[in-house]
Amino acid sequence: MEKRETFSSKLGFILSCAGAAIGLGNVWMFSWRLGEYGGAAFLIPYFIFVYFLGTTGLITEISFGRKYKKGALGAIKTVFKEKKLKFGHLLGSIPLAAMTGIFIFYIVVVGWIFRYFYASLIDVFEVVDIPTYFGNFAGSIDTVPWIILAMISTVLILCMGIGSGIEKINKIVMPGLFILFIILLVKSLTLPNAIEGVKYLLMPDFSYLLKPITWVMALGQAFFSVSLSGAGMVVYGSYLGKDIDIPSSAKSIVIFDTLAALMAAFIIIPAAFSFGLDPAAGPPLLFITVPKIFTQMTGGYVFSIIFFLSIVFAAISSAINMMEAPIEALMEEFHFTRKKAAIFTGIACLCIAIVLGINMNLFGIWADFMSVYLAPIGASISAFVFYWISSDQEALVAINLGSKNPLKSSFLILGKYIYIIIAVFIVILGAIYGGIG
Repeated sequence: MEKRETFSSKLGFILSCAGAAIGLGNVWMFSWRLGEYGGAAFLIPYFIFVYFLGTTGLITEISFGRKYKKGALGAIKTVFKEKKLKFGHLLGSIPLAAMTGIFIFYIVVVGWIFRYFYASLIDVFEVVDIPTYFGNFAGSIDTVPWIILAMISTVLILCMGIGSGIEKINKIVMPGLFILFIILLVKSLTLPNAIEGVKYLLMPDFSYLLKPITWVMALGQAFFSVSLSGAGMVVYGSYLGKDIDIPSSAKSIVIFDTLAALMAAFIIIPAAFSFGLDPAAGPPLLFITVPKIFTQMTGGYVFSIIFFLSIVFAAISSAINMMEAPIEALMEEFHFTRKKAAIFTGIACLCIAIVLGINMNLFGIWADFMSVYLAPIGASISAFVFYWISSDQEALVAINLGSKNPLKSSFLILGKYIYIIIAVFIVILGAIYGGIG
């Protein structure tokens, strides 16, 4: 097996994890949920959950990976072997399967983003009926070349490794994403009637805090927003040096992730109000509502390109984290070289992604199973193994390694009990509500 790579700096690691967390859910889901569930009132439960649950989950998964210098499968197998327990391989396969399954349907959506970026370059939105355009594209054979392009782009980055690939690309795309967001934010907030969108987002309706659905959706947004699955952040943690402060890094990741979500909301929603479009359109917001905005906006051609380029950045930075999980497993389990593992994973995942890309019913079933059920189950398993099977005191030592302000034993209450229970509870809520993330 090739010598294990490492992130070269704390900043590179934080930006890479932020890139993994900042994805398409930040762009459209947070925006309409903020408006739909009480405006600024929604931020109260969201901030509570993302601070306590999000940071706890990140600290847990990153520390687990760094302690054993392996991804989820290898780390869980190692713990079970140390404790002379059986079924470590089986249990470790679940978070890995969740991350791989999410990547497969996610790369289809990345293909859509690539297509929309190209469409903005050639100014397609000015001459087509946008809902028809998306309806004729998604679920058709026309998606295949764009899925292939998305996969090739991801594989090429991952073939370059951790420092030269993942870390380097995130040092470019994450600052680039925020710069583009600032440009779009200024434009959006200076549009006619944009203030109504700002009011929609910020005027609190505190009655929503009495509705359980508000807290449920805030919980789901906080959990899935920082990419907790029991595998993605574990594998990034496995490339982390002993001198990096994990609790501090986790807080920085949560801040970047939340800032990106808030900026996206203040880009999209005020612009939607300015042109009389539905700000609570749900999933169609990104692919139908937003392009309509640019067709009516002065300078819309340029701002459309800027917007979809920023979404390409957000999408690809998340995709490389997802794909790294199965690549690392192949390198660890079968001693593949990185390039061989990346190409093999890319081909295998592409075959399934193409099937999902041309069959939207199957796409929906696959996406729901992976994100609603398997991801929170995977997160629960990794956390349970880290705190309960390994040992809570060993876990605390691993968490505090390199920390300037070590966490006290009281943190174990959050990680060992509350976080795991909530992760299991999220599976139940997902089943009841048909998904909350």
